[in-house]
Amino acid sequence: MEKVWLQSYPPNIPAEINPDEYQSIKDLFNQVVEKYRLLPAYTCMDKTLTYGELDQLTRQFAAYLQSELHLEKGARIALMMPNVLQYPVALFGILRAGMVVVNVNPLYTARELEHQLNDAGVETVVILSNFAHTLDKVITKTKVKHVILTDVGDLLSWFKGLLVNFVVKYVKKAIPPYHLPQAVRFNKALELGLHANYTPPEVSGRDIAFLQYTGGTTGVAKGAILTHRNMLANLQQASTWLSSILEEGKEFIVTALPMYHIFALTANCLIFLKYGAHNLLIVNPRDMKGFIDELKKYPFTALTGVNTLFNGLLNQESFAQLDFSSLKITLGGGMAVQRKVAERWQTITGVPLLEAYGLTECSPAVVVNPMTVTTYNSSIGLPLPSTDIAILGENDQELGVGEEGELAVKGPQVMRGYWNREEDTRKAFSAQGWLRTGDIAKVDENGFIYIVDRKKDMILVSGFNVFPNEIEDVVAMLDDVLESAAIGVEDEKSGEVVKLFVVKKNPRLTKEEIITHCREHLTPYKIPRYVEFRDDLPKTNVGKILRRALR
Repeated sequence: MEKVWLQSYPPNIPAEINPDEYQSIKDLFNQVVEKYRLLPAYTCMDKTLTYGELDQLTRQFAAYLQSELHLEKGARIALMMPNVLQYPVALFGILRAGMVVVNVNPLYTARELEHQLNDAGVETVVILSNFAHTLDKVITKTKVKHVILTDVGDLLSWFKGLLVNFVVKYVKKAIPPYHLPQAVRFNKALELGLHANYTPPEVSGRDIAFLQYTGGTTGVAKGAILTHRNMLANLQQASTWLSSILEEGKEFIVTALPMYHIFALTANCLIFLKYGAHNLLIVNPRDMKGFIDELKKYPFTALTGVNTLFNGLLNQESFAQLDFSSLKITLGGGMAVQRKVAERWQTITGVPLLEAYGLTECSPAVVVNPMTVTTYNSSIGLPLPSTDIAILGENDQELGVGEEGELAVKGPQVMRGYWNREEDTRKAFSAQGWLRTGDIAKVDENGFIYIVDRKKDMILVSGFNVFPNEIEDVVAMLDDVLESAAIGVEDEKSGEVVKLFVVKKNPRLTKEEIITHCREHLTPYKIPRYVEFRDDLPKTNVGKILRRALR
């Protein structure tokens, strides 16, 4: 497709970036910790690590992996933790040792964990004790030899760490019984690493940095091979986009989404690392009251999230009382941002909720709204520098402006392929080398891209395409609806009809009110035939509603 979006590029944004500015993430990390040694890097539960302390702790962990466990460059190490201080220490320690990070969702079932550990060939796991019982169930069915075990409070101050760990284990009873006699405590590993030899490995852009498993929302989770060059290219693309508003050493990013997810991993962990930002880790963002209490303490400048997270914050009365005077940017991704949520967000915070788009296979950012956009525009934005997009038809022909088809991507951030899955890799790319995203999209005359819906979530009613996002956006206009999800169910006459799942905000809301509202805003074949009320909706680890589970 002709690059119509270049005419809408913000001033001073280059069309191309240099994906080889840094040799590796290790190279970037070394430069950053040297430059910002005295500045705060991560804060969690009132404990702050400076960049200098992060440098020391990650070196100790890298030394432990090399000298105590005798792991070789390229060894794949699983991280199974939420946003605690141990996560960035382990993450950058692994990368400094030239090894590969395999991020694991801590909420995985035993079956899902067994699949991922075996698929990735993992022999070493770093895990929070809250989830150790899951590993205990499957460890004999895997190749795992080394287990590094940690508790939430392990890197907090001595007294607070002791208190937090006691409360988690004995008061909240959040650590089910497990038996992992071979496990080494995380703090013990750091202690051993302090006196062990660390040998900086040669790491190039071609080396694998992450095996980042897809969310599995559309099938079996697959490991996307993301090299150092993939991740650094995406960092360069996005940071170029943000360069007009971000200041080195002065940003404060709120990380509520888990960093084991690709969105927060790149956006919060890596991009803001480059700027020497202060990163606030939220361990449990589902605790909205606790989350807001944390936000009260700090002059945050940036916040990322998904639609359900923003909606949840907006539905807390105390959120509107926060001081938003320092806030520069709010970025939404992972799922569609709804107009009503975006407009309420801007009214309360005074800052637009900008929508971005990406996928695990692209490290992840592909398209982002420019910082010059001042109000919600229902678009996911413009392609990032050095990113080409196409809208493909049924036979992979490239479609024109305004035509709907599958969004496809080329760029230095696109994965090498799926780990040990040649057939899946082949299917993921067109004959012309375009990565198929599985999303239906269109491009307007100014180059702005609009996601119509997931290809696999599309509902076919009497031959008409019905996209769940459109129905959910309409239903979100009702003040009495907290959230909703639309799916297709079989129907003898129409092939499929729409079924809507709704979580009420007002218990008095009726099905009839919802149907009446939909009749005002949707053509007849899009109106839900069935409405089912639920207390909650199934979601991924980052809060993305799982339509597949509802089906």
